[in-house]
Amino acid sequence: MTIGIDGNRLIARLRELGEIGRDADGRLIRVALNDAEKQGRGLFVSWLKQAGLDVVIDRIGNIFGIWRTGDPDAAPIMLGSHIDTVVNAGIYDGCYGVLAGLEVIDALKCHAFESSRPIIVGAFTNEEGVRYVPDMMGSLVFAGGLSVDAALAAVGHDGTVLGRELARIGYAGETEPGFVTPHVYVELHIEQGPVLERDGIQIGAVENLQGISWQRITIDGTANHAGTTPMAMRCDAGQAAARVITFVKDHVERAGTSGVATVGTIAFHPNVINVIPSRATFTVDLRDPDEAKLKAAEAALADYLGRLAAEMGVRVATERLARFEPVVFDARVCGLIEQAAREHQLSVRRMTSGAGHDAQMIARICPAAMIFVPSRDGISHNPREHTEPDQLVAGANVLLDVVARLARESAP
Repeated sequence: MTIGIDGNRLIARLRELGEIGRDADGRLIRVALNDAEKQGRGLFVSWLKQAGLDVVIDRIGNIFGIWRTGDPDAAPIMLGSHIDTVVNAGIYDGCYGVLAGLEVIDALKCHAFESSRPIIVGAFTNEEGVRYVPDMMGSLVFAGGLSVDAALAAVGHDGTVLGRELARIGYAGETEPGFVTPHVYVELHIEQGPVLERDGIQIGAVENLQGISWQRITIDGTANHAGTTPMAMRCDAGQAAARVITFVKDHVERAGTSGVATVGTIAFHPNVINVIPSRATFTVDLRDPDEAKLKAAEAALADYLGRLAAEMGVRVATERLARFEPVVFDARVCGLIEQAAREHQLSVRRMTSGAGHDAQMIARICPAAMIFVPSRDGISHNPREHTEPDQLVAGANVLLDVVARLARESAP
């Protein structure tokens, strides 16, 4: 008996969910726990119920659809990702893994597949970290890496408190996070990078994931008149920030590693055209698949900030926003992904994920791996984010085959 997911329904649901959260200019802004995400959550829950799954919501707002099949005491297979977005997002990031996971369960149920264990699809809270930090929060709490109380107390950039927002939108569940320990976790995702498309590869078996270091840096100088203050007599926080931005780029390039560095936000005070900035606040995102090299980049930045403060007479403060070590995924599950891809006559390669994903958090408590499909032009976190429908369906069918193999294994 051949089992396949309902590709037309998968694509239709991605598009339907992708319309929730559009502003007046057509931008998709379904950030964690806003009114649009509440609507998206409601739609997802309605689809879980249509599929006949039990719906469980934990205290951090993670949503789970559970197919209670096989041995009820056996550790479940877990699939999933997230449905929150960045600002002005595409429609596939996260949502594809959630909805494909639901399609996998639906396909198995409809074909009366006999699983040895329950199968769960989850949508984790605040994966993007746009409104609250850290990112991947729901899965981190689920895996025990952050207490639920600390997460609920998180204050967003808009001054809201995460726990209050969960209650406001009706998704403050009562179940404790980590209520089950999965037998295995598999996450399907668009690549969000250019490698698969560049190399003409249809499926990525993700074997590891970069470590991530997020810092907020504040540089204090002295505000003064932009026209009357000689260059040699300035204590310019903006100029100091510019030097740091150049440093992190140059350091990573000189190091010759696969690491990357990004300054993604910056703000000046008083932010007036004819006033020397008295304060610059910006973020630095460092990533590397090698923990030692990531630590070296952090140390180099810290050393440079110290030298810069002494040289320019500015004051520098740093705040750690997030820090996650590189993750190596389960080799056996990666092998199953490769096997399934080849049996579908799809080209496949092992690869590293440059982005953070819920899978890296769940890998703390069970074997985990990821499946990638190509992203056109490598673009993501952008309305131009696109993967062809046949590629989306192919990836979902590979996920289905991997889950079927895992579900046939005898439960302990």
